[in-house]
Amino acid sequence: MASPPLNEMTDRAREIFRLVVEGYLDSGQPVGSKTLAGEGLNLSPASIRSVLADLERLGLLAAPHTSAGRMPTETGLRLFVDGMMQVAEPSAAERAAIERELASPGPIEDALGRTSALLSSLSACAGVVMVPAREPRLTQLSLVPLGDGRALAVLVGEDGAVENRVLDLPPGTDPSALEQAGNYISARLAGRTLAEAALLVKRELASERASLDAAARDLVERGLAVWSEDAARRPVLIVRGQANLLDESAVEDLERVRSLLDDIERSEQVAAVLASAREAESARIFIGSENKLFSLSGSSVIASPYRDRDGRVIGVVGVIGPTRLNYARLVPMVDFTAQSLGRSLGINPARGLGRIPGQN
Repeated sequence: MASPPLNEMTDRAREIFRLVVEGYLDSGQPVGSKTLAGEGLNLSPASIRSVLADLERLGLLAAPHTSAGRMPTETGLRLFVDGMMQVAEPSAAERAAIERELASPGPIEDALGRTSALLSSLSACAGVVMVPAREPRLTQLSLVPLGDGRALAVLVGEDGAVENRVLDLPPGTDPSALEQAGNYISARLAGRTLAEAALLVKRELASERASLDAAARDLVERGLAVWSEDAARRPVLIVRGQANLLDESAVEDLERVRSLLDDIERSEQVAAVLASAREAESARIFIGSENKLFSLSGSSVIASPYRDRDGRVIGVVGVIGPTRLNYARLVPMVDFTAQSLGRSLGINPARGLGRIPGQN
């Protein structure tokens, strides 16, 4: 059932809904009518229970036990986060701690690790930092025969960076096919990323516009596939603070926490979740089953992209924890950390020109 817009709820229903959500996020426990009656609502417990029942029918609240109070559903949390939450900017102490950590000299790898650990410490969740695959602009691909049915594929970027991979060749491959395939790909690489060039080549091959013999065509297809597969493995995920998820409340829900820890071990899938926040202007929030990876563990992710001095996305930072997060505090904190990390990596001369992990 789709939840109603906030403007279709009565003032009384909105206020009770807000109190239930904030009470649950603060305590982790369902909120009962007696507790709400002490919040200055000027309503009897019976009237409050009636409103709670209406909110439950709308799918915004749920009662874990018959005699228990109410707690927000994932739908209710989404409605609250999108329409009612009043964010609280990081405190001066929190901002100072973030900037102090990121101002420390050292390799980029250390800065990313410290950022993840710092977010974990401040949020009592698992802190994550992702560095996506580098997408250099390319100039040339050469295929050099090595003998024994192998060839060396040499990829040259506009920045002068050179990478190479060894390819297995079909028996009897003529050296001219290597030259033809290399020339063909290079003509389409100029100024493009590998992904852009691969898409163009795929379209040309599919439309039969490519003037290649069968051997060269096979080399083109397999060569680009090798490079694309390798690039997909490049994103680096740094996770710190998983132990924070094993707090006192976890004892009551060990299976959920165990599932969450298993999810975090799937680094490629976690990286894919974070990557979906790359194009966001600020923090994105994924609540429970809104993301398939964390649907069973009922967990939430808050993630924000960080950018270089030219505004280009470098990577994504965030936190992972139970759906009972202090969203109002953590959303601006993740955003501030992302902005500070981008500034630090872009202008801190003590970092030099070191490589970001996963980039060659």
